[in-house]
Amino acid sequence: MNHIHLDAVGGIAGDMFIAAMLDLIPHLRPSIDQDIHRILPADIGSVEIATIRKNGMHARTFNLVFNPDYDAHGKSDHGHDHGHEHEHRIGSGAYTDIVGYIRSSDLAPGTITVACAILTLLAEAEAKTHAVDISDVHFHEIADWDSVLDVVIAGSIIAALPDTRWSVSDLPRGGGLVKTQHGLLPVPAPATAELLAGFTWRDDGVSGERVTPTGAAILKYLIDPEGNATPSAGSKKLLASGVGAGTRTIKELPNILRALQFDAASAARDMTCDQDHVTVIEFEIDDMTGEEIATASEILRDCDGVIDLVQFAGQGKKNRPVVSLRLLAQTDLADQVMDACFAQTSTIGLRHHVTERRILRRTESRDETGIRTKSVARPAGVTSCKVEHDDLTGEDLHSRRRQKYQAELQAKRQAEQKG
Repeated sequence: MNHIHLDAVGGIAGDMFIAAMLDLIPHLRPSIDQDIHRILPADIGSVEIATIRKNGMHARTFNLVFNPDYDAHGKSDHGHDHGHEHEHRIGSGAYTDIVGYIRSSDLAPGTITVACAILTLLAEAEAKTHAVDISDVHFHEIADWDSVLDVVIAGSIIAALPDTRWSVSDLPRGGGLVKTQHGLLPVPAPATAELLAGFTWRDDGVSGERVTPTGAAILKYLIDPEGNATPSAGSKKLLASGVGAGTRTIKELPNILRALQFDAASAARDMTCDQDHVTVIEFEIDDMTGEEIATASEILRDCDGVIDLVQFAGQGKKNRPVVSLRLLAQTDLADQVMDACFAQTSTIGLRHHVTERRILRRTESRDETGIRTKSVARPAGVTSCKVEHDDLTGEDLHSRRRQKYQAELQAKRQAEQKG
Protein backbone atom coordinates (compact mmCIF):
# COMPACT_ATOMS: atom_id res chain seq x y z
CA MET A 1 0.00 0.00 0.00
CA ASN A 2 1.26 3.46 -0.88
CA HIS A 3 1.27 6.27 1.65
CA ILE A 4 1.09 9.85 0.37
CA HIS A 5 2.00 12.55 2.87
CA LEU A 6 0.97 16.14 2.17
CA ASP A 7 3.42 18.67 3.56
CA ALA A 8 1.49 21.97 3.77
CA VAL A 9 4.45 24.33 3.64
CA GLY A 10 2.53 27.32 2.28
CA GLY A 11 -0.90 25.82 2.85
CA ILE A 12 -3.32 23.86 0.68
CA ALA A 13 -5.89 24.75 -1.97
CA GLY A 14 -7.54 22.67 -4.67
CA ASP A 15 -5.17 23.79 -7.42
CA MET A 16 -2.12 23.23 -5.20
CA PHE A 17 -3.26 19.66 -4.44
CA ILE A 18 -3.76 18.86 -8.13
CA ALA A 19 -0.43 20.40 -9.16
CA ALA A 20 1.49 18.55 -6.44
CA MET A 21 -0.06 15.22 -7.40
CA LEU A 22 0.66 15.70 -11.11
CA ASP A 23 4.25 16.52 -10.22
CA LEU A 24 4.42 13.45 -7.97
CA ILE A 25 2.73 10.98 -10.35
CA PRO A 26 3.11 12.24 -13.95
CA HIS A 27 1.38 9.20 -15.47
CA LEU A 28 -1.93 10.56 -14.15
CA ARG A 29 -1.77 13.34 -16.75
CA PRO A 30 -3.56 11.54 -19.66
CA SER A 31 -6.60 10.64 -17.55
CA ILE A 32 -6.65 14.14 -16.05
CA ASP A 33 -6.64 15.68 -19.52
CA GLN A 34 -9.60 13.48 -20.47
CA ASP A 35 -11.58 14.54 -17.41
CA ILE A 36 -10.83 18.22 -18.04
CA HIS A 37 -12.25 17.79 -21.54
CA ARG A 38 -15.34 16.04 -20.16
CA ILE A 39 -16.18 18.64 -17.50
CA LEU A 40 -14.97 21.98 -18.90
CA PRO A 41 -16.84 23.50 -21.88
CA ALA A 42 -14.41 24.70 -24.55
CA ASP A 43 -15.95 28.18 -24.67
CA ILE A 44 -15.06 28.79 -21.00
CA GLY A 45 -11.29 28.43 -21.29
CA SER A 46 -8.45 25.94 -21.12
CA VAL A 47 -6.19 24.51 -18.43
CA GLU A 48 -2.55 25.49 -18.20
CA ILE A 49 -0.22 23.09 -16.36
CA ALA A 50 3.21 24.65 -16.06
CA THR A 51 6.52 24.25 -14.24
CA ILE A 52 7.77 27.31 -12.37
CA ARG A 53 10.18 28.39 -9.66
CA LYS A 54 8.56 29.46 -6.39
CA ASN A 55 10.98 31.17 -3.98
CA GLY A 56 13.79 29.35 -5.80
CA MET A 57 12.06 25.94 -5.70
CA HIS A 58 10.79 23.83 -8.59
CA ALA A 59 7.01 23.56 -8.55
CA ARG A 60 4.11 22.75 -10.83
CA THR A 61 0.99 24.86 -11.27
CA PHE A 62 -2.58 24.07 -12.36
CA ASN A 63 -4.60 27.03 -13.59
CA LEU A 64 -7.72 27.64 -15.64
CA VAL A 65 -7.10 30.32 -18.27
CA PHE A 66 -10.43 31.89 -19.24
CA ASN A 67 -11.17 32.76 -22.84
CA PRO A 68 -10.98 36.54 -23.47
CA ASP A 69 -14.73 36.80 -24.07
CA TYR A 70 -15.68 34.92 -20.89
CA ASP A 71 -17.12 37.19 -18.20
CA ALA A 72 -15.49 35.98 -14.99
CA HIS A 73 -16.85 38.87 -12.95
CA GLY A 74 -17.43 38.70 -9.24
CA LYS A 75 -14.02 37.40 -8.18
CA SER A 76 -12.65 38.66 -4.87
CA ASP A 77 -9.07 39.69 -4.21
CA HIS A 78 -8.14 36.37 -2.64
CA GLY A 79 -9.17 34.36 -5.68
CA HIS A 80 -12.49 32.93 -4.52
CA ASP A 81 -15.46 33.16 -6.83
CA HIS A 82 -18.80 34.82 -6.21
CA GLY A 83 -22.14 33.77 -7.55
CA HIS A 84 -23.42 34.82 -10.93
CA GLU A 85 -25.53 33.28 -13.62
CA HIS A 86 -23.86 31.69 -16.63
CA GLU A 87 -24.36 28.81 -18.98
CA HIS A 88 -23.77 25.06 -18.62
CA ARG A 89 -25.96 24.51 -15.58
CA ILE A 90 -23.76 25.43 -12.63
CA GLY A 91 -26.09 28.37 -12.11
CA SER A 92 -25.21 30.78 -9.29
CA GLY A 93 -23.12 28.28 -7.39
CA ALA A 94 -25.94 26.38 -5.70
CA TYR A 95 -24.83 23.05 -4.24
CA THR A 96 -27.62 21.21 -6.06
CA ASP A 97 -26.74 22.86 -9.41
CA ILE A 98 -23.05 21.95 -9.24
CA VAL A 99 -23.64 18.38 -8.06
CA GLY A 100 -26.28 17.91 -10.75
CA TYR A 101 -23.91 19.14 -13.44
CA ILE A 102 -21.14 16.76 -12.30
CA ARG A 103 -23.48 13.76 -12.07
CA SER A 104 -24.81 14.38 -15.57
CA SER A 105 -21.31 14.52 -17.07
CA ASP A 106 -19.37 11.78 -18.87
CA LEU A 107 -16.86 11.46 -16.02
CA ALA A 108 -16.02 8.02 -14.67
CA PRO A 109 -18.31 6.88 -11.83
CA GLY A 110 -15.42 6.88 -9.35
CA THR A 111 -14.54 10.48 -10.15
CA ILE A 112 -18.17 11.57 -9.83
CA THR A 113 -18.49 9.83 -6.47
CA VAL A 114 -15.39 11.44 -4.96
CA ALA A 115 -16.03 14.92 -6.39
CA CYS A 116 -19.62 14.94 -5.14
CA ALA A 117 -18.51 13.67 -1.73
CA ILE A 118 -16.00 16.54 -1.42
CA LEU A 119 -18.72 19.03 -2.41
CA THR A 120 -21.11 17.51 0.10
CA LEU A 121 -18.60 17.88 2.93
CA LEU A 122 -18.17 21.52 1.99
CA ALA A 123 -21.92 22.05 1.72
CA GLU A 124 -22.49 20.53 5.15
CA ALA A 125 -19.90 22.86 6.65
CA GLU A 126 -21.44 25.89 4.91
CA ALA A 127 -24.93 24.84 6.00
CA LYS A 128 -23.83 24.64 9.63
CA THR A 129 -21.92 27.91 9.43
CA HIS A 130 -24.87 29.86 7.99
CA ALA A 131 -27.62 27.89 9.78
CA VAL A 132 -29.41 26.84 6.59
CA ASP A 133 -30.46 23.56 5.03
CA ILE A 134 -27.88 21.93 2.77
CA SER A 135 -30.22 22.29 -0.22
CA ASP A 136 -30.11 26.08 0.28
CA VAL A 137 -26.33 26.31 0.26
CA HIS A 138 -24.73 28.54 -2.37
CA PHE A 139 -21.00 28.19 -2.73
CA HIS A 140 -19.89 31.79 -2.93
CA GLU A 141 -16.32 30.50 -2.66
CA ILE A 142 -16.64 28.05 -5.58
CA ALA A 143 -19.30 29.53 -7.81
CA ASP A 144 -17.17 29.69 -10.95
CA TRP A 145 -15.45 27.22 -13.23
CA ASP A 146 -11.92 27.33 -11.84
CA SER A 147 -12.96 26.04 -8.43
CA VAL A 148 -15.49 23.55 -9.81
CA LEU A 149 -12.69 22.22 -11.97
CA ASP A 150 -10.43 21.92 -8.89
CA VAL A 151 -13.01 19.75 -7.10
CA VAL A 152 -13.60 17.48 -10.10
CA ILE A 153 -9.93 16.94 -10.96
CA ALA A 154 -9.03 16.38 -7.31
CA GLY A 155 -11.76 13.73 -7.33
CA SER A 156 -10.28 12.19 -10.48
CA ILE A 157 -6.84 11.92 -8.87
CA ILE A 158 -8.15 10.46 -5.62
CA ALA A 159 -10.31 7.92 -7.47
CA ALA A 160 -7.24 6.81 -9.45
CA LEU A 161 -5.37 5.97 -6.23
CA PRO A 162 -7.79 3.69 -4.34
CA ASP A 163 -5.22 1.77 -2.29
CA THR A 164 -3.48 4.84 -0.90
CA ARG A 165 -3.19 5.99 2.69
CA TRP A 166 -3.07 9.76 3.15
CA SER A 167 -1.63 11.97 5.87
CA VAL A 168 -0.92 15.67 6.28
CA SER A 169 1.47 17.82 8.27
CA ASP A 170 0.36 20.38 10.82
CA LEU A 171 -1.63 23.04 8.98
CA PRO A 172 -0.58 26.72 8.82
CA ARG A 173 -3.26 28.77 10.54
CA GLY A 174 -2.54 32.05 8.79
CA GLY A 175 -4.16 35.16 10.17
CA GLY A 176 -5.95 38.39 9.51
CA LEU A 177 -9.19 38.80 7.60
CA VAL A 178 -10.36 37.45 4.25
CA LYS A 179 -12.83 39.22 1.94
CA THR A 180 -15.91 37.13 1.15
CA GLN A 181 -19.50 37.55 -0.06
CA HIS A 182 -20.47 37.95 3.61
CA GLY A 183 -17.91 40.67 4.29
CA LEU A 184 -14.57 40.40 6.06
CA LEU A 185 -14.20 37.15 8.00
CA PRO A 186 -11.36 35.87 10.18
CA VAL A 187 -8.82 33.36 8.86
CA PRO A 188 -9.26 30.43 8.68
CA ALA A 189 -12.67 30.99 7.12
CA PRO A 190 -15.62 29.59 9.13
CA ALA A 191 -16.29 26.69 6.75
CA THR A 192 -12.59 25.80 6.73
CA ALA A 193 -12.47 25.77 10.52
CA GLU A 194 -15.59 23.59 10.64
CA LEU A 195 -14.15 21.08 8.16
CA LEU A 196 -10.78 20.77 9.85
CA ALA A 197 -11.87 20.41 13.47
CA GLY A 198 -9.55 17.84 15.04
CA PHE A 199 -6.60 18.57 12.75
CA THR A 200 -3.43 20.01 14.24
CA TRP A 201 -2.59 23.61 13.34
CA ARG A 202 0.59 25.65 13.66
CA ASP A 203 1.32 29.36 13.75
CA ASP A 204 4.32 30.14 11.56
CA GLY A 205 3.86 33.87 11.84
CA VAL A 206 2.69 34.31 8.23
CA SER A 207 -0.70 35.97 7.77
CA GLY A 208 -3.30 35.56 5.06
CA GLU A 209 -5.55 32.68 4.06
CA ARG A 210 -3.38 29.57 3.98
CA VAL A 211 -5.99 26.79 3.74
CA THR A 212 -8.95 27.39 1.41
CA PRO A 213 -12.38 25.81 1.88
CA THR A 214 -11.80 23.55 -1.15
CA GLY A 215 -8.42 22.46 0.21
CA ALA A 216 -10.02 21.81 3.60
CA ALA A 217 -12.77 19.66 2.05
CA ILE A 218 -10.19 17.57 0.20
CA LEU A 219 -8.30 16.96 3.44
CA LYS A 220 -11.51 16.13 5.29
CA TYR A 221 -12.40 13.55 2.64
CA LEU A 222 -8.96 11.94 2.62
CA ILE A 223 -7.86 11.95 6.24
CA ASP A 224 -9.26 11.05 9.64
CA PRO A 225 -7.47 13.46 12.00
CA GLU A 226 -7.46 10.81 14.72
CA GLY A 227 -5.62 8.38 12.42
CA ASN A 228 -3.34 10.91 10.73
CA ALA A 229 -0.22 8.73 10.90
CA THR A 230 2.83 10.57 9.57
CA PRO A 231 5.51 8.70 7.59
CA SER A 232 7.73 8.49 10.68
CA ALA A 233 5.27 5.95 12.14
CA GLY A 234 7.08 2.83 10.98
CA SER A 235 9.67 2.11 8.34
CA LYS A 236 8.77 3.49 4.92
CA LYS A 237 10.74 3.92 1.72
CA LEU A 238 10.41 7.26 -0.06
CA LEU A 239 9.44 6.61 -3.68
CA ALA A 240 8.92 10.10 -5.10
CA SER A 241 8.08 13.71 -4.28
CA GLY A 242 6.07 16.41 -6.02
CA VAL A 243 5.50 20.11 -5.45
CA GLY A 244 2.45 22.20 -6.29
CA ALA A 245 2.46 25.99 -6.10
CA GLY A 246 -0.34 28.40 -5.26
CA THR A 247 -0.94 31.72 -6.96
CA ARG A 248 0.00 33.79 -3.94
CA THR A 249 3.60 34.89 -3.34
CA ILE A 250 4.71 34.78 0.29
CA LYS A 251 7.95 36.54 1.16
CA GLU A 252 8.73 34.45 4.22
CA LEU A 253 8.40 31.00 2.63
CA PRO A 254 7.47 29.26 -0.63
CA ASN A 255 3.71 29.05 -1.16
CA ILE A 256 3.81 25.34 -2.00
CA LEU A 257 2.25 22.02 -1.10
CA ARG A 258 4.69 19.13 -1.18
CA ALA A 259 3.49 15.55 -1.72
CA LEU A 260 5.69 12.65 -0.62
CA GLN A 261 4.96 9.11 -1.79
CA PHE A 262 6.09 6.33 0.54
CA ASP A 263 5.96 2.56 0.28
CA ALA A 264 5.08 1.12 3.65
CA ALA A 265 6.05 -2.42 2.63
CA SER A 266 8.36 -4.63 4.61
CA ALA A 267 12.07 -4.73 3.91
CA ALA A 268 11.72 -8.29 2.64
CA ARG A 269 9.29 -7.27 -0.06
CA ASP A 270 11.45 -4.29 -0.99
CA MET A 271 14.30 -6.69 -1.67
CA THR A 272 12.27 -8.93 -3.96
CA CYS A 273 9.85 -6.62 -5.80
CA ASP A 274 9.96 -3.85 -8.34
CA GLN A 275 7.01 -1.59 -9.17
CA ASP A 276 6.20 0.18 -12.39
CA HIS A 277 3.19 1.34 -14.37
CA VAL A 278 1.72 -0.22 -17.49
CA THR A 279 -1.20 0.60 -19.76
CA VAL A 280 -3.98 -1.99 -19.98
CA ILE A 281 -5.76 -2.07 -23.37
CA GLU A 282 -8.96 -4.10 -23.77
CA PHE A 283 -11.51 -4.70 -26.53
CA GLU A 284 -13.87 -7.35 -27.91
CA ILE A 285 -14.22 -8.82 -31.41
CA ASP A 286 -17.27 -10.65 -32.78
CA ASP A 287 -16.76 -10.41 -36.55
CA MET A 288 -13.34 -11.95 -37.26
CA THR A 289 -12.54 -15.58 -38.03
CA GLY A 290 -10.36 -17.70 -35.78
CA GLU A 291 -7.53 -17.57 -38.31
CA GLU A 292 -7.73 -13.77 -38.54
CA ILE A 293 -7.69 -13.38 -34.76
CA ALA A 294 -4.70 -15.72 -34.43
CA THR A 295 -2.75 -13.75 -37.03
CA ALA A 296 -3.65 -10.40 -35.47
CA SER A 297 -2.66 -11.62 -32.02
CA GLU A 298 0.77 -12.77 -33.18
CA ILE A 299 1.40 -9.46 -34.93
CA LEU A 300 0.30 -7.49 -31.86
CA ARG A 301 2.50 -9.58 -29.55
CA ASP A 302 5.50 -8.62 -31.68
CA CYS A 303 4.70 -4.87 -31.65
CA ASP A 304 7.10 -2.56 -29.85
CA GLY A 305 5.75 -1.72 -26.42
CA VAL A 306 3.55 -4.82 -26.00
CA ILE A 307 4.43 -6.69 -22.82
CA ASP A 308 1.76 -9.38 -23.00
CA LEU A 309 -1.48 -10.29 -24.74
CA VAL A 310 -4.16 -12.70 -23.56
CA GLN A 311 -7.50 -13.77 -25.05
CA PHE A 312 -10.80 -14.70 -23.41
CA ALA A 313 -13.83 -16.30 -24.99
CA GLY A 314 -17.21 -14.86 -24.11
CA GLN A 315 -20.71 -14.03 -25.25
CA GLY A 316 -21.60 -10.53 -26.42
CA LYS A 317 -24.61 -8.66 -27.72
CA LYS A 318 -27.24 -10.63 -29.63
CA ASN A 319 -25.73 -13.76 -28.00
CA ARG A 320 -22.80 -13.64 -30.40
CA PRO A 321 -19.59 -15.44 -29.40
CA VAL A 322 -16.84 -12.87 -28.85
CA VAL A 323 -13.11 -12.90 -28.23
CA SER A 324 -11.88 -10.40 -25.68
CA LEU A 325 -8.28 -9.23 -26.04
CA ARG A 326 -6.31 -7.69 -23.18
CA LEU A 327 -2.87 -6.22 -23.77
CA LEU A 328 -0.29 -4.90 -21.35
CA ALA A 329 1.75 -2.13 -22.94
CA GLN A 330 4.56 0.18 -21.96
CA THR A 331 2.89 3.45 -21.03
CA ASP A 332 5.13 5.60 -23.19
CA LEU A 333 4.28 3.47 -26.25
CA ALA A 334 0.57 2.93 -25.48
CA ASP A 335 -0.71 5.22 -28.25
CA GLN A 336 1.40 3.33 -30.79
CA VAL A 337 0.05 0.00 -29.54
CA MET A 338 -3.56 1.22 -29.71
CA ASP A 339 -3.03 2.32 -33.30
CA ALA A 340 -1.79 -1.21 -34.05
CA CYS A 341 -4.92 -2.70 -32.45
CA PHE A 342 -7.11 -0.67 -34.79
CA ALA A 343 -4.96 -1.62 -37.77
CA GLN A 344 -4.79 -5.38 -37.11
CA THR A 345 -8.34 -6.05 -35.89
CA SER A 346 -11.87 -5.03 -36.77
CA THR A 347 -12.54 -3.30 -33.44
CA ILE A 348 -13.83 0.26 -33.63
CA GLY A 349 -13.34 1.08 -29.95
CA LEU A 350 -11.16 0.05 -27.05
CA ARG A 351 -10.67 0.80 -23.38
CA HIS A 352 -7.39 1.74 -21.75
CA HIS A 353 -6.10 2.79 -18.37
CA VAL A 354 -2.80 3.07 -16.56
CA THR A 355 -2.29 0.72 -13.64
CA GLU A 356 0.45 -0.10 -11.18
CA ARG A 357 2.30 -3.37 -11.56
CA ARG A 358 4.33 -5.23 -8.94
CA ILE A 359 6.99 -7.56 -10.33
CA LEU A 360 9.01 -10.18 -8.52
CA ARG A 361 12.64 -9.93 -9.45
CA ARG A 362 13.95 -12.81 -11.50
CA THR A 363 17.24 -14.11 -12.85
CA GLU A 364 17.86 -16.39 -15.83
CA SER A 365 20.44 -19.18 -15.97
CA ARG A 366 21.36 -21.89 -18.46
CA ASP A 367 22.63 -25.37 -17.52
CA GLU A 368 25.26 -27.41 -19.32
CA THR A 369 22.66 -28.89 -21.70
CA GLY A 370 21.47 -25.44 -22.78
CA ILE A 371 18.15 -25.40 -20.87
CA ARG A 372 17.20 -21.91 -19.69
CA THR A 373 15.60 -21.49 -16.26
CA LYS A 374 14.07 -18.43 -14.60
CA SER A 375 14.53 -18.17 -10.84
CA VAL A 376 12.27 -15.90 -8.78
CA ALA A 377 12.90 -14.75 -5.20
CA ARG A 378 9.59 -14.51 -3.35
CA PRO A 379 8.94 -12.25 -0.33
CA ALA A 380 8.74 -15.15 2.13
CA GLY A 381 12.33 -16.10 1.31
CA VAL A 382 11.32 -18.94 -1.02
CA THR A 383 12.92 -19.34 -4.45
CA SER A 384 10.82 -20.73 -7.28
CA CYS A 385 12.24 -21.86 -10.63
CA LYS A 386 10.69 -22.57 -14.02
CA VAL A 387 12.37 -23.86 -17.16
CA GLU A 388 11.82 -22.55 -20.68
CA HIS A 389 9.62 -25.33 -22.02
CA ASP A 390 10.85 -24.91 -25.61
CA ASP A 391 14.35 -25.92 -24.48
CA LEU A 392 13.25 -29.40 -23.35
CA THR A 393 14.41 -31.96 -25.94
CA GLY A 394 13.36 -35.32 -24.44
CA GLU A 395 11.83 -37.83 -26.85
CA ASP A 396 8.80 -38.53 -24.65
CA LEU A 397 6.84 -36.92 -21.79
CA HIS A 398 8.76 -38.82 -19.09
CA SER A 399 12.13 -37.68 -20.46
CA ARG A 400 11.03 -34.04 -20.74
CA ARG A 401 9.69 -34.05 -17.19
CA ARG A 402 12.97 -35.49 -15.92
CA GLN A 403 14.91 -32.76 -17.74
CA LYS A 404 12.60 -30.13 -16.28
CA TYR A 405 12.99 -31.41 -12.73
CA GLN A 406 16.78 -31.63 -12.92
CA ALA A 407 17.19 -28.18 -14.49
CA GLU A 408 14.90 -26.50 -11.96
CA LEU A 409 16.54 -28.26 -9.01
CA GLN A 410 19.98 -27.17 -10.17
CA ALA A 411 18.85 -23.58 -10.70
CA LYS A 412 17.22 -23.45 -7.27
CA ARG A 413 20.39 -24.68 -5.53
CA GLN A 414 22.48 -22.10 -7.38
CA ALA A 415 20.05 -19.30 -6.47
CA GLU A 416 20.01 -20.29 -2.80
CA GLN A 417 23.80 -20.39 -2.69
CA LYS A 418 23.99 -16.85 -4.11
CA GLY A 419 21.36 -15.66 -1.67
